[in-house]
Amino acid sequence: MKIVFMGTPQAAVPSLEKIIADGHEIVAVWTQPDRPSGRGNKLTAPPVKECALKYNLPTFQPNKIKTEETLQLFQSAKADIAVVVAYGRILPESFLRSFPKGCLNVHFSLLPAYRGAAPVNWAIVNGETKTGVTTMKMDVGLDTGDILLQKETAIGSDENSVELMQRLSFIGADLLSDTLKHLDRLASIPQNHEIATFAPIMRKENGLINWNLSATQISNQVRGFQPFPTSYSFYQGKKLTIWKAKVSKLERDEIPVGDILHAKGDLLLVSCGENSMLQIEELQLEGKNRMKTRDFLNGVKMQMGEHLG
Repeated sequence: MKIVFMGTPQAAVPSLEKIIADGHEIVAVWTQPDRPSGRGNKLTAPPVKECALKYNLPTFQPNKIKTEETLQLFQSAKADIAVVVAYGRILPESFLRSFPKGCLNVHFSLLPAYRGAAPVNWAIVNGETKTGVTTMKMDVGLDTGDILLQKETAIGSDENSVELMQRLSFIGADLLSDTLKHLDRLASIPQNHEIATFAPIMRKENGLINWNLSATQISNQVRGFQPFPTSYSFYQGKKLTIWKAKVSKLERDEIPVGDILHAKGDLLLVSCGENSMLQIEELQLEGKNRMKTRDFLNGVKMQMGEHLG
């Protein structure tokens, strides 16, 4: 099958490599423009571009998608179908109608749950115990197209969104392979829009910890808000990022939330809502490196009774 592949982050790379291995003809790869990255703001190519160049595939990075010139470039590929995996832009209807078999999307949730930009993150934040991948026919709505195939997987109790996304990217690649193999025989299943849930773009303010939440909810946020916006609070006026934490099974008395209850050795405990405690395992103070609790406490002398927030 002649395919235009559209994707940008590392999560899309396994899908591209899988359909290359399956013998499909990739007539073009579309990805986002190179962006400044790192301390020096050096222009950095997206992972999909790096993969495409490795296979000597024609690669395009238009700055604007909703122009007649861009549409003509897209249609000039004369592909059978477009495959979209985390491309990063909503395609106009004219794109969706450009090829005989339309556009196929790999979405990292069990639709109609978690439509939108960050389904993996919000599934963890909301305490889901399972998620999955869906392949669907794209329409003009936001992840509203007919479902073709789905694959479910459990979410590990300590799995963060980076780890889960990596795992789902390979599940998605296999599901895409099966979808393309059986495309002409698959039944399209309309989504039940009445039970749809959403996973909007994450913003920096989402990461600010509300210590009135339970330790379970905060732990889920720590796992889910990675690599952005991260979960953070403030200690002595400096931003304190929490990279890894879990619910403490120790009991505590009625103490104001956000208070440090223990800070010695490997054990750093903070009081949370619902009479619960969060055990912090990895953290980072503004201007410092990310550290395990013991290393952190060797340099930062936190005291019981001090407050975060």
